[in-house]
Amino acid sequence: MNPLQWLFPWEFSFAAIIVTAVTAMLYIRGSRGSLKCKLFFRQKLYFWIGLLSLYAVSHTQVDYYAEHEFFVHQLQSLVLHHLGPFFIVLSCPKEALSASFPMAGKRLIRMVSEWKPVRCLVNVLLHPVAAVIMFVGLIAFWLLPSIHFIAMLDWRVYRLMNWSMVLNGLMFWGIVLNSHSKWSPGSRIGMMLAVIPPQILIGALIFFTPHELYPIYTLCGRAFTGMSSITDQQIGGLILWMNAAMMSVIGILIVIHKELRPPILVSGSTLSAKTPLDKCKS
Repeated sequence: MNPLQWLFPWEFSFAAIIVTAVTAMLYIRGSRGSLKCKLFFRQKLYFWIGLLSLYAVSHTQVDYYAEHEFFVHQLQSLVLHHLGPFFIVLSCPKEALSASFPMAGKRLIRMVSEWKPVRCLVNVLLHPVAAVIMFVGLIAFWLLPSIHFIAMLDWRVYRLMNWSMVLNGLMFWGIVLNSHSKWSPGSRIGMMLAVIPPQILIGALIFFTPHELYPIYTLCGRAFTGMSSITDQQIGGLILWMNAAMMSVIGILIVIHKELRPPILVSGSTLSAKTPLDKCKS
């Protein structure tokens, strides 16, 4: 296959192109014109890694393999739910994106956000207990064999699955990595610790199940014919098993690093050492 052909979508999606293109244009425009937030090079790097990785696994030929091999699908989910959102949140893009957002859009968002039912819903969704349950529950829900079978057959459900993973990942990592959150560092670290055991358990159940849990990949034809269904399933279970601890540990180290960094003395006053996440509110 020509290397450039890998960039062509397996299943074309206007939504994926529009969301990616609009987000990229807003970020470029805002990062160049915003005086409120001086963006570091690594912030920009994190943002583009996050955004382009989300696009790469959902709207290129990679998507074909995610639909025909369970372990590739788990790698796709790792990027959609963990890595992509993690890097975007770490880049602290709020100021850059809002700086280039149309005033009419800002007024609409402000008006909607001030509506009492919306505020109540947001408060519930951003509560640590609810955020942990949704983060783990979404993984478990889409990996239920009966639900997974439908999702891989119906393109509408498949895209709903992928979009829900991205949005939930942005919400969860946005809470735990945000140093300006109303939740204490201990609460945010506790959230990241709380999502580890359930993910390990789900991954272990998939790995140790001796029979095929997801026959849809066999029915639709596997991309790698030399790999058995059980081997594919075991690798997929291991990916979920291992990434659960990996991403949470990295997140915990970031939170601890920000909390333990030494203060800087300036003209008799004490200032905290600044990091990209401190200079901009996520």
